[in-house]
Amino acid sequence: MSPVRRCSRTACGRPAVATLTYVYADSTAVLGPLATYAEPHCYDLCAEHGERLTAPRGWEVVRLSDPSAPTRPSGDDLEALANAVREAARPQDRGPGTPGRGPRAADPVEVARRGHLRVLRSPDS
Repeated sequence: MSPVRRCSRTACGRPAVATLTYVYADSTAVLGPLATYAEPHCYDLCAEHGERLTAPRGWEVVRLSDPSAPTRPSGDDLEALANAVREAARPQDRGPGTPGRGPRAADPVEVARRGHLRVLRSPDS
């Protein structure tokens, strides 16, 4: 017997990475990290079948993340990264007598906002 558990889907021989269980009382399908041991009423799924999982109409799918697995960046992470890149790209206004940056007169001005997007006007225009 192989120590690697395989996907429970018919004709799929890929290694399992997630375990699917059903909570019939709550009409919920729970897809979480691979269980430590196989149980008779749980289904082990490979990555592809876990991503494509759908539940019957009226049911809810709850996807529990594995804390040890790498997470995908969220919108907040991407916005923080963009802000850090913008900050690093700004020219430094440091003279011999000024230890830090003071307010800059050439900063863009926000003129509109829609959701998380901002419309900026150049101070030159």
